[in-house]
Amino acid sequence: MDKMKTSASNKVAKCVIYIALLFLAISIIVPVGWVFLASVKENSEFYGNPWVLPKGLYFQNFADAFAKASMGDYMLNSVITTALGLLLLLVIALPAAYTLARYKFFCSKLLKVLFMGGLFINVNYIVVPIFLMLVDADKLARELFGSGFFLNNLFMTALIYASTSLPFTIYLLSGFFVTIPKDYEEAAFVDGSGYFRTMVQVMMPMAKPSIITVILFNFLSYWNEYIISMTLLTKDKKTLPVGLMQLMQAQQAAANYGQLYAGLVIVMLPTLILYILVQKKLTQGMSLGGLKG
Repeated sequence: MDKMKTSASNKVAKCVIYIALLFLAISIIVPVGWVFLASVKENSEFYGNPWVLPKGLYFQNFADAFAKASMGDYMLNSVITTALGLLLLLVIALPAAYTLARYKFFCSKLLKVLFMGGLFINVNYIVVPIFLMLVDADKLARELFGSGFFLNNLFMTALIYASTSLPFTIYLLSGFFVTIPKDYEEAAFVDGSGYFRTMVQVMMPMAKPSIITVILFNFLSYWNEYIISMTLLTKDKKTLPVGLMQLMQAQQAAANYGQLYAGLVIVMLPTLILYILVQKKLTQGMSLGGLKG
Protein backbone atom coordinates (compact mmCIF):
# COMPACT_ATOMS: atom_id res chain seq x y z
CA MET A 1 0.00 0.00 0.00
CA ASP A 2 2.79 2.42 0.90
CA LYS A 3 4.53 1.72 -2.41
CA MET A 4 1.28 2.29 -4.31
CA LYS A 5 0.70 5.59 -2.51
CA THR A 6 4.29 6.67 -3.21
CA SER A 7 4.05 5.81 -6.90
CA ALA A 8 0.69 7.59 -7.17
CA SER A 9 2.06 10.72 -5.49
CA ASN A 10 5.10 10.60 -7.78
CA LYS A 11 2.85 10.44 -10.84
CA VAL A 12 0.80 13.39 -9.59
CA ALA A 13 3.98 15.39 -8.94
CA LYS A 14 5.27 14.58 -12.43
CA CYS A 15 1.96 15.61 -13.99
CA VAL A 16 2.02 18.91 -12.13
CA ILE A 17 5.61 19.55 -13.24
CA TYR A 18 4.84 18.67 -16.87
CA ILE A 19 1.77 20.92 -16.90
CA ALA A 20 3.78 23.81 -15.40
CA LEU A 21 6.55 23.28 -17.98
CA LEU A 22 3.96 23.14 -20.76
CA PHE A 23 2.44 26.47 -19.72
CA LEU A 24 5.91 27.98 -19.41
CA ALA A 25 6.84 26.78 -22.91
CA ILE A 26 3.59 28.16 -24.32
CA SER A 27 4.17 31.52 -22.62
CA ILE A 28 7.55 31.73 -24.37
CA ILE A 29 6.78 30.18 -27.75
CA VAL A 30 3.51 32.02 -28.45
CA PRO A 31 4.94 35.60 -28.22
CA VAL A 32 8.03 34.65 -30.23
CA GLY A 33 5.94 32.93 -32.90
CA TRP A 34 3.55 35.89 -32.99
CA VAL A 35 6.44 38.29 -33.63
CA PHE A 36 7.70 36.14 -36.51
CA LEU A 37 4.22 36.02 -38.07
CA ALA A 38 3.70 39.74 -37.57
CA SER A 39 7.00 40.50 -39.31
CA VAL A 40 5.66 39.17 -42.63
CA LYS A 41 2.27 40.89 -42.47
CA GLU A 42 1.30 43.92 -44.49
CA ASN A 43 0.52 47.04 -42.53
CA SER A 44 -3.23 46.87 -43.26
CA GLU A 45 -3.47 43.42 -41.61
CA PHE A 46 -2.65 44.84 -38.17
CA TYR A 47 -5.97 46.68 -37.94
CA GLY A 48 -8.03 43.50 -37.80
CA ASN A 49 -7.72 40.47 -35.54
CA PRO A 50 -4.08 40.30 -34.37
CA TRP A 51 -4.20 36.48 -34.16
CA VAL A 52 -5.15 35.98 -37.82
CA LEU A 53 -2.44 34.32 -39.91
CA PRO A 54 -0.83 36.55 -42.56
CA LYS A 55 -2.42 36.45 -46.00
CA GLY A 56 1.01 36.14 -47.57
CA LEU A 57 4.71 36.44 -46.81
CA TYR A 58 5.48 40.14 -47.08
CA PHE A 59 9.30 40.14 -46.86
CA GLN A 60 9.46 43.78 -47.93
CA ASN A 61 9.30 44.61 -44.21
CA PHE A 62 12.81 43.21 -43.76
CA ALA A 63 14.12 45.08 -46.80
CA ASP A 64 12.64 48.32 -45.46
CA ALA A 65 14.07 47.67 -41.99
CA PHE A 66 17.55 47.16 -43.43
CA ALA A 67 17.45 50.01 -45.95
CA LYS A 68 15.17 52.73 -44.56
CA ALA A 69 15.73 52.15 -40.83
CA SER A 70 19.50 51.45 -41.14
CA MET A 71 19.13 48.13 -39.34
CA GLY A 72 21.83 46.69 -41.59
CA ASP A 73 24.38 49.24 -40.34
CA TYR A 74 23.30 48.71 -36.74
CA MET A 75 23.59 44.95 -37.17
CA LEU A 76 27.13 45.29 -38.54
CA ASN A 77 28.08 47.44 -35.54
CA SER A 78 26.63 44.82 -33.19
CA VAL A 79 28.52 42.05 -34.97
CA ILE A 80 31.80 43.98 -34.70
CA THR A 81 31.41 44.89 -31.02
CA THR A 82 30.22 41.40 -30.06
CA ALA A 83 33.03 39.63 -31.95
CA LEU A 84 35.69 41.97 -30.60
CA GLY A 85 34.29 41.72 -27.07
CA LEU A 86 34.30 37.91 -27.15
CA LEU A 87 37.82 37.82 -28.61
CA LEU A 88 39.19 40.17 -25.96
CA LEU A 89 37.34 38.31 -23.22
CA LEU A 90 38.73 34.90 -24.18
CA VAL A 91 42.27 36.19 -24.66
CA ILE A 92 42.22 37.71 -21.14
CA ALA A 93 39.96 35.34 -19.20
CA LEU A 94 41.33 31.96 -20.30
CA PRO A 95 44.94 32.51 -19.09
CA ALA A 96 43.70 34.31 -15.97
CA ALA A 97 41.23 31.56 -15.03
CA TYR A 98 43.77 28.82 -15.70
CA THR A 99 46.48 30.56 -13.65
CA LEU A 100 44.19 31.28 -10.69
CA ALA A 101 42.82 27.73 -10.70
CA ARG A 102 46.08 25.80 -11.03
CA TYR A 103 48.82 27.89 -9.39
CA LYS A 104 49.44 29.64 -6.09
CA PHE A 105 51.50 32.82 -6.10
CA PHE A 106 51.76 36.15 -4.32
CA CYS A 107 48.32 37.84 -4.07
CA SER A 108 46.57 34.94 -5.83
CA LYS A 109 43.98 34.69 -3.03
CA LEU A 110 43.44 38.45 -3.14
CA LEU A 111 42.86 38.32 -6.89
CA LYS A 112 40.33 35.52 -6.45
CA VAL A 113 38.46 37.56 -3.85
CA LEU A 114 38.45 40.63 -6.11
CA PHE A 115 37.10 38.69 -9.05
CA MET A 116 34.46 37.08 -6.85
CA GLY A 117 33.50 40.54 -5.60
CA GLY A 118 33.04 41.64 -9.20
CA LEU A 119 30.16 39.17 -9.51
CA PHE A 120 28.06 41.38 -7.23
CA ILE A 121 28.59 44.61 -9.18
CA ASN A 122 25.77 45.55 -11.52
CA VAL A 123 27.24 47.04 -14.67
CA ASN A 124 24.37 49.50 -15.03
CA TYR A 125 25.43 51.19 -11.79
CA ILE A 126 28.92 52.04 -13.05
CA VAL A 127 28.09 53.19 -16.58
CA VAL A 128 28.20 56.88 -15.61
CA PRO A 129 31.66 56.65 -13.93
CA ILE A 130 32.96 54.74 -16.95
CA PHE A 131 31.55 57.40 -19.27
CA LEU A 132 33.11 60.24 -17.25
CA MET A 133 36.49 58.47 -17.25
CA LEU A 134 36.34 58.08 -21.02
CA VAL A 135 35.31 61.73 -21.43
CA ASP A 136 38.41 62.83 -19.48
CA ALA A 137 40.60 60.43 -21.46
CA ASP A 138 39.10 61.74 -24.70
CA LYS A 139 39.89 65.34 -23.71
CA LEU A 140 43.48 64.37 -22.93
CA ALA A 141 43.78 62.55 -26.25
CA ARG A 142 42.50 65.64 -28.11
CA GLU A 143 45.12 67.79 -26.39
CA LEU A 144 47.95 65.38 -27.19
CA PHE A 145 46.97 63.97 -30.58
CA GLY A 146 44.40 66.42 -31.91
CA SER A 147 41.52 63.93 -31.94
CA GLY A 148 39.81 61.72 -29.41
CA PHE A 149 39.16 58.02 -29.82
CA PHE A 150 37.73 56.84 -26.50
CA LEU A 151 34.11 57.78 -27.22
CA ASN A 152 32.03 56.63 -30.18
CA ASN A 153 34.57 53.84 -30.74
CA LEU A 154 33.44 50.26 -31.33
CA PHE A 155 36.71 48.82 -30.04
CA MET A 156 36.46 50.74 -26.75
CA THR A 157 32.86 49.59 -26.34
CA ALA A 158 33.95 45.99 -26.92
CA LEU A 159 36.73 46.47 -24.36
CA ILE A 160 34.19 47.71 -21.79
CA TYR A 161 31.97 44.70 -22.56
CA ALA A 162 34.89 42.30 -22.01
CA SER A 163 36.14 43.95 -18.83
CA THR A 164 32.71 44.04 -17.16
CA SER A 165 32.10 40.33 -17.88
CA LEU A 166 35.51 39.14 -16.66
CA PRO A 167 34.41 38.20 -13.10
CA PHE A 168 31.66 35.80 -14.20
CA THR A 169 33.80 34.32 -16.98
CA ILE A 170 36.85 33.74 -14.78
CA TYR A 171 34.65 32.27 -12.04
CA LEU A 172 33.05 29.79 -14.44
CA LEU A 173 36.26 28.79 -16.24
CA SER A 174 38.36 28.47 -13.10
CA GLY A 175 35.67 26.25 -11.57
CA PHE A 176 36.09 23.92 -14.53
CA PHE A 177 39.91 24.01 -14.58
CA VAL A 178 39.98 22.97 -10.92
CA THR A 179 38.18 19.72 -11.78
CA ILE A 180 40.83 18.59 -14.29
CA PRO A 181 43.38 16.16 -12.75
CA LYS A 182 46.99 17.35 -12.60
CA ASP A 183 48.13 14.16 -14.31
CA TYR A 184 47.52 15.74 -17.71
CA GLU A 185 49.82 18.66 -16.94
CA GLU A 186 52.50 16.41 -15.47
CA ALA A 187 52.43 14.21 -18.57
CA ALA A 188 52.74 17.30 -20.78
CA PHE A 189 55.70 18.58 -18.74
CA VAL A 190 57.41 15.18 -19.03
CA ASP A 191 57.03 15.41 -22.82
CA GLY A 192 58.84 18.76 -22.73
CA SER A 193 55.84 21.05 -22.99
CA GLY A 194 56.06 24.46 -21.35
CA TYR A 195 53.41 26.25 -19.33
CA PHE A 196 51.93 28.17 -22.26
CA ARG A 197 51.88 25.20 -24.62
CA THR A 198 50.31 23.00 -21.93
CA MET A 199 47.58 25.57 -21.37
CA VAL A 200 46.83 26.01 -25.09
CA GLN A 201 47.19 22.45 -26.40
CA VAL A 202 46.18 20.35 -23.38
CA MET A 203 43.97 22.28 -20.97
CA MET A 204 41.97 24.52 -23.29
CA PRO A 205 40.70 21.68 -25.53
CA MET A 206 39.54 19.87 -22.40
CA ALA A 207 37.72 23.03 -21.29
CA LYS A 208 35.81 23.29 -24.58
CA PRO A 209 32.31 22.77 -23.02
CA SER A 210 32.88 25.59 -20.52
CA ILE A 211 34.37 27.85 -23.19
CA ILE A 212 31.29 27.34 -25.37
CA THR A 213 29.09 28.14 -22.36
CA VAL A 214 31.04 31.35 -21.75
CA ILE A 215 30.80 32.35 -25.41
CA LEU A 216 27.04 31.79 -25.51
CA PHE A 217 26.26 33.63 -22.28
CA ASN A 218 28.43 36.61 -23.17
CA PHE A 219 27.22 36.65 -26.76
CA LEU A 220 23.66 37.02 -25.50
CA SER A 221 24.80 39.73 -23.08
CA TYR A 222 26.77 41.73 -25.67
CA TRP A 223 24.23 41.32 -28.46
CA ASN A 224 21.30 42.54 -26.35
CA GLU A 225 23.20 45.16 -24.33
CA TYR A 226 21.59 48.60 -24.39
CA ILE A 227 22.79 50.90 -21.58
CA ILE A 228 26.54 50.90 -22.34
CA SER A 229 26.14 51.15 -26.10
CA MET A 230 23.58 53.93 -25.78
CA THR A 231 25.96 55.87 -23.49
CA LEU A 232 29.25 55.36 -25.33
CA LEU A 233 28.14 55.21 -28.97
CA THR A 234 26.48 58.00 -30.93
CA LYS A 235 25.95 59.10 -34.52
CA ASP A 236 26.43 56.20 -36.99
CA LYS A 237 27.97 53.74 -34.51
CA LYS A 238 24.77 52.61 -32.79
CA THR A 239 24.19 48.92 -32.14
CA LEU A 240 21.05 46.90 -32.84
CA PRO A 241 19.28 47.34 -29.45
CA VAL A 242 19.71 51.13 -29.60
CA GLY A 243 18.66 51.22 -33.24
CA LEU A 244 15.67 49.01 -32.46
CA MET A 245 14.46 51.36 -29.74
CA GLN A 246 14.63 54.28 -32.16
CA LEU A 247 12.86 52.19 -34.80
CA MET A 248 10.09 51.36 -32.31
CA GLN A 249 9.56 55.03 -31.49
CA ALA A 250 9.56 56.05 -35.16
CA GLN A 251 7.34 53.25 -36.48
CA GLN A 252 4.79 53.45 -33.67
CA ALA A 253 4.30 57.09 -34.54
CA ALA A 254 4.07 56.23 -38.25
CA ALA A 255 1.90 53.14 -37.56
CA ASN A 256 4.27 51.02 -39.66
CA TYR A 257 4.13 47.88 -37.52
CA GLY A 258 5.41 45.35 -40.06
CA GLN A 259 8.76 47.10 -40.27
CA LEU A 260 8.89 47.28 -36.47
CA TYR A 261 8.38 43.53 -36.00
CA ALA A 262 10.88 42.81 -38.78
CA GLY A 263 13.42 44.74 -36.72
CA LEU A 264 12.56 42.63 -33.67
CA VAL A 265 13.13 39.45 -35.67
CA ILE A 266 16.50 40.74 -36.89
CA VAL A 267 17.57 41.17 -33.26
CA MET A 268 16.19 37.83 -32.02
CA LEU A 269 17.15 35.50 -34.87
CA PRO A 270 20.95 35.27 -34.30
CA THR A 271 20.51 34.44 -30.60
CA LEU A 272 17.88 31.78 -31.33
CA ILE A 273 20.05 30.14 -34.01
CA LEU A 274 23.13 30.15 -31.77
CA TYR A 275 21.22 28.67 -28.83
CA ILE A 276 19.75 25.89 -30.98
CA LEU A 277 23.23 24.99 -32.28
CA VAL A 278 24.99 24.82 -28.90
CA GLN A 279 22.27 23.98 -26.38
CA LYS A 280 23.75 20.53 -25.58
CA LYS A 281 27.23 21.98 -25.05
CA LEU A 282 25.70 24.72 -22.90
CA THR A 283 24.08 22.22 -20.52
CA GLN A 284 27.26 20.15 -20.40
CA GLY A 285 29.45 23.17 -19.69
CA MET A 286 27.24 24.44 -16.87
CA SER A 287 27.16 21.04 -15.16
CA LEU A 288 30.91 20.47 -15.47
CA GLY A 289 31.79 23.97 -14.35
CA GLY A 290 29.78 23.59 -11.15
CA LEU A 291 31.30 20.33 -9.89
CA LYS A 292 33.87 22.01 -7.69
CA GLY A 293 34.26 25.50 -6.64
